[in-house]
Amino acid sequence: MRVEARAPTRVDLAGGTVDIWPLYLFHPGAQTVNIAIRWYASCVVETRADRRIVLISADRKIQESYESLGELARAKSALPLVRELTVFFEPRRGVTVRTVSEVPAGAGLGGSSALNIALCGGLARVTGRRVTRAQILEIAKNIEAIVIRVPTGWQDYFPALYGGSNAVHLESDGVKREKLPLPASELEKRFVLCYTGQPHDSAINNWEVMKSHIDGDPRVRKNFNQIATIAGQMREALLAGDWNDVAELLALEWENRKRNFKGISTPKIDRMIEQSRKYGTKAAKVCGAGGGGCVVFQVEPGTKPAVEECLRQLGGDIINFSVSRTGLEVRSDHETWGEESPEG
Repeated sequence: MRVEARAPTRVDLAGGTVDIWPLYLFHPGAQTVNIAIRWYASCVVETRADRRIVLISADRKIQESYESLGELARAKSALPLVRELTVFFEPRRGVTVRTVSEVPAGAGLGGSSALNIALCGGLARVTGRRVTRAQILEIAKNIEAIVIRVPTGWQDYFPALYGGSNAVHLESDGVKREKLPLPASELEKRFVLCYTGQPHDSAINNWEVMKSHIDGDPRVRKNFNQIATIAGQMREALLAGDWNDVAELLALEWENRKRNFKGISTPKIDRMIEQSRKYGTKAAKVCGAGGGGCVVFQVEPGTKPAVEECLRQLGGDIINFSVSRTGLEVRSDHETWGEESPEG
């Protein structure tokens, strides 16, 4: 049996890091706003005639082979996420698990979470385990925490599972996704996504900020109050199609986020944002936890090519993205990927 699974990565516009439990409980009305993009993390899971477990990462050029699931469970793998999920789903026979991500490691686009979701979908199909999307979310979130050894946020799993534009509401009685009916064409012409060439470590950055918050740092708590408020306003501005407000809120979110931890911005990021203003950038912020990775730029309509060329001259790699209207997709053997349905 051969199963392929893929899940989209995301661009976060507001409210990141607040989605880590229990931070959002201290900020009533907390939410995050993000957009799934058609840059995927994917896996291929194939059953074998023997009991061997073979793990392969195409983009990291790593291959590991184990005599059995038991040996894998006892091993220290260079692919810990793949290892943990394979052990969790307990295939009854040998499998080969191949993974690949279209986004660079440390890009801040939720690539590890998207791969996590894809692996859950692929391994569940191969092992015959019936799981709902809500169950996949719980499995993915808990396994990722085991792997990175620090608490994880909620927001990255929703675009990977469902696609589209999302407001993730972080409430005392649960975390809930709201699908935002935003026109993909507007988002695609008004935003530029650029990889700085500097990977970041989201686990370290988020953990440092979280520790400061839990320890009662009044500056960090004040910043998070502002970030939570901005996320709610960002949702309203996007729904209203008020792009001037969106730009103001994007810039304000970035200013508050930079105050949380000194390593969130870098000289290269600051230079990219400042110099691209001459060509049409209205506002920008780092994706994910910062310290490198990708930056999303909101630009004036019609200026996207000029802004992209400016960023290339500054050493950036442009990620030509489009909105992914679908989330996790799983197909067996000779099935084809489903067509994306229009989003309102």
